[in-house]
Amino acid sequence: MRMRALLVPALCLGLAACSGYRQPPTAFHETLTQPYRLDSSDRLRIIVFGQDDLSNTYVIDQAGYISFPLVGSVAARGKTQQGLAAEISAKLRQGYIRDPDVSVEVDTYRPIFVMGEVQNAGQYNYVAGMTVQNAIATAGGFSSRARQEDVDITRQINGEILNGRVPISDPVRPGDTIYVRERYF
Repeated sequence: MRMRALLVPALCLGLAACSGYRQPPTAFHETLTQPYRLDSSDRLRIIVFGQDDLSNTYVIDQAGYISFPLVGSVAARGKTQQGLAAEISAKLRQGYIRDPDVSVEVDTYRPIFVMGEVQNAGQYNYVAGMTVQNAIATAGGFSSRARQEDVDITRQINGEILNGRVPISDPVRPGDTIYVRERYF
């Protein structure tokens, strides 16, 4: 009887370890309430009021910079839209424009990737407010072998790559990679 009492918890612990469940780190969901941080492949609409020649769309390159007229390369990766606007204003103030008024908006977010047990795995445009379920629908829906309760997401936060398993109702962030696993039965 005593052996059975020890065997049952050990068996449950062993099965839990085999499931591969990875609860997402706390930083994983904290990013949802923080201001959006720019990264490579984001397309920005930058407006310098009263300076039509400087107002245009700019894409953040793989190194995390935009090439802005008059001031050259400006680091954009990891900055908020307001932070980048302030930096461009400061650089323009250094001998180019007396009191520049700069506005930065995201024109197109970096893409998301949907992989695994979906009809059409691939790269898709991110839309603000998108959930995992929306992303899977964009990829043609689940395959017949898909596990439909939850998915694995890979997300980059402050230069660190984090993985976590989330329900399909969770929000998606630009740049996320969503992996739909195969069900066992």
